[in-house]
Amino acid sequence: MTDTDAPPALFHAAPDLEAAVREWLAHLAGERRLAANTLEAYARDLRQFLAFLQGHLGEPPRLDDFAGLTPMDVRAFMASRRNRGVGARTLGRSLAALRGFAAHLERTGRPASPAFGVVRGAKKKRTLPKPLTPENAARLTQCADLLADAEPWMAARDVAVFSLLYGCGLRISEALGLLRKEAPLPGGDDVLRILGKGGKTRLVPVLPAISEAVGDYLERCPYRLAAGDPLFVGAKGGPLNPRIVQRRMAELRGALGLHDSATPHALRHSFATHLLAAGGDLRAIQELLGHASLSTTQLYTEVDEARLMEAYLAAHPRA
Repeated sequence: MTDTDAPPALFHAAPDLEAAVREWLAHLAGERRLAANTLEAYARDLRQFLAFLQGHLGEPPRLDDFAGLTPMDVRAFMASRRNRGVGARTLGRSLAALRGFAAHLERTGRPASPAFGVVRGAKKKRTLPKPLTPENAARLTQCADLLADAEPWMAARDVAVFSLLYGCGLRISEALGLLRKEAPLPGGDDVLRILGKGGKTRLVPVLPAISEAVGDYLERCPYRLAAGDPLFVGAKGGPLNPRIVQRRMAELRGALGLHDSATPHALRHSFATHLLAAGGDLRAIQELLGHASLSTTQLYTEVDEARLMEAYLAAHPRA
């Protein structure tokens, strides 16, 4: 490899440490099959820490410098990030990334500092998902007439996307990651095979109303989509950008008078909350959402309890 072929220096580190970081990220992408967004976040966490360490040491850190870190060094980094307004959740992820990299160094026979295992992350404030009411969620999946400025095929496309988010509980990345050959259509398969976080596959049932929304979009779409093309496309025929979906949701919030918490992801929260309220089994909902841990799904039981309490306080004569 010539100098011109060498990868650009993306991290504030000496060559030996940067090579180790690249090796770890390649391991996460190849063997662990982490999602692209997760990899990008971990790389950003390492980049921020190494930039801090360079300022701390006065020169790009080497592997030996990384191995010699103390808990005080790690706490100083966390404090600097906190002073910049970074929240507890992001700090926790940064610490997890640094622990993962240190574990990789140790696993591959290189010296690693135990400091990352000693330092505890900031206590996270537990926030509950904010689902929509069933009425408002349904309105968002029947909103073509409210998208007056959009071309009819685009309005049909947006309805199909929102229908998948609410009707199947998909993440926006999962819905926009579907290919034309995977489109759920009337008369076809009533199950979607979804590749979710961590490369895990799950099966999600598809209601007739969702198949009809997708079929209506494809009938109106002006582009002839091949089997391997993205199912949802933008104005020029390329893959639909999630920001377009978010912008559409913002327009609909204004038209329907909804709270700012009504986001595309809130439709996924609504899917889980409404299933649970109707008597759905928590384990089944976990499988449908693709949650690795049941504790993540259990948040929706707290949402349901909070709504029951609100209804009780509003209706009971002695409340």
